Amino acid sequence: MMIQRYILYIIGVMMAVNATAQVTYQRADSIKVCRLLQLAPQEKGPVTLWLARQLMGVPYVAHTLEVNDTERLVVNTRQLDCTTLVETVTALTMCVNKKQTSWGDYLTALRQLRYRDGKLTDYTSRLHYFSEWIDNKAKMQLVTDIQQPNPPFSAVQHIQVGYMSEHPQSYKALKSHPDFVPVIRRQEQALSGRTVRYIPKMAVRNTKLLRHTIHDGDIIAITCNKKGLDIAHLGFAVWRQDGLHLLNASSIHKKVVEEPMTLYRYLQKHPSFTGIRIVRINQ
Repeated sequence: MMIQRYILYIIGVMMAVNATAQVTYQRADSIKVCRLLQLAPQEKGPVTLWLARQLMGVPYVAHTLEVNDTERLVVNTRQLDCTTLVETVTALTMCVNKKQTSWGDYLTALRQLRYRDGKLTDYTSRLHYFSEWIDNKAKMQLVTDIQQPNPPFSAVQHIQVGYMSEHPQSYKALKSHPDFVPVIRRQEQALSGRTVRYIPKMAVRNTKLLRHTIHDGDIIAITCNKKGLDIAHLGFAVWRQDGLHLLNASSIHKKVVEEPMTLYRYLQKHPSFTGIRIVRINQ
C-alpha cells in the first residue's frame, strides 16, 4: 500500500512539473493564486466579486499574453487587461467552487477557459473573440449565457467579426506567422452571422427588473458597433445603492478599479457601445 501511494505521489509530482513547464509565470503569480484560493472560501457573499476585488489596484497593461514566440499558457496576476482580469477571476472562481486550492488546479482551469474546448495547440486555439468565448465556455458548461427575459434583453446583436484577419499587422503572432491568418479568417466566418440578445445601453438603469436579472459578480461584456468587432470591453457587475457599476481593468484609470460612475453613465460616454451581455459563472 505504501509503495502504491508513493508511486501515485511521484506520478502527481511529474504531472505537475510537466504542466508548469508549459507555462510562463513568475513565482509571485503562483503565490498570489494559492493565497487567494486558500482565503476565498472563508468569505461570505459572491465569491467572484470578492476575488475580483482582491485584484483592485493591479496595473492595466495590454498584450501580456504576447510574450512568447510559440503559444504557452501565460499567467500574469501582476499586470492585467480587461480580458485577462475576467479569465483570472473566473478560473479562481471555478477552483473555489470545486474546493481546489493548488497551483496545478488553477492552471487547468485557466487553460480550460482561454482555449477552444480547453485545448492549447497554437495561437489559433486561443479564443480571441469574446462572443466565441461565451459560446464555447457555455458548451463546456463552465458558464451560462444569460439572454432572457425580454425585457431587459430587448436588443439583438448580429455578430460580424473580421478585425484580426483584416489587420494582421496589429498582432505579433499574425505578423510572425502569416499562415495563421487564413485559420483566423475561417474562425471569424464561422462566428459571423450568429445573433444574440443583449440589454441596450438605455435600459441599463437602477430598476427592480435589472437587479433581479443581473447578479453581483456576473461577467459584463459590452457590445459595440465597431466594424469587425463584437465586444469592446469586459468587467464584473457590482450593485451599489445608486445602480450598477463595473469592476474592470481600466485603460483610463491605468489599473483595476470599480468605476465610480454608474455603468449607465459609463456606456453613454462611449458612442460605439451599444449595450451589455451577461455571463454567469456556473457553480
